[in-house]
Amino acid sequence: MVTHQKFFFFDVGIYKTLRPMGPLDTTKEINGAGLETLFFQSVLAINEYYNLGYTFYFWRTSTGTNVDFVLYGKNGLHASEIKNGEQLTNKSLKGLKKFHEDYPEAQLHLLYGGNHREYHGPINVYPIEEALKKLPEILCSSSIIL
Repeated sequence: MVTHQKFFFFDVGIYKTLRPMGPLDTTKEINGAGLETLFFQSVLAINEYYNLGYTFYFWRTSTGTNVDFVLYGKNGLHASEIKNGEQLTNKSLKGLKKFHEDYPEAQLHLLYGGNHREYHGPINVYPIEEALKKLPEILCSSSIIL
């Protein structure tokens, strides 16, 4: 598995306050990174609280295709992509599809800003708010599908 670790601030508010801003920055870009930070804080807390033992990674191919979060531990392999937008495109699913080619045993999760559940083959797509509420269930089981 080619993985890398990724740096996150410990608090979304701190991130938004300290992040340099310029004329090319968009609210969507800033909020997307903030949403990833919120997700990371949530899975980190659940991992510690339930003593799940996951190790956290960021996955990227040599061509730049990536997955935001890869969790690996005794309860399995989870790959999660976080999208701020309310609409999904094929591009939104690209990283998880590629990850699935190399790791078909992984549970694949795409969390997004929309309001309804979808399934794209092995990829479970659900609203971020719903997923955050169910994270303990997701992470405590190696076979749960929301």
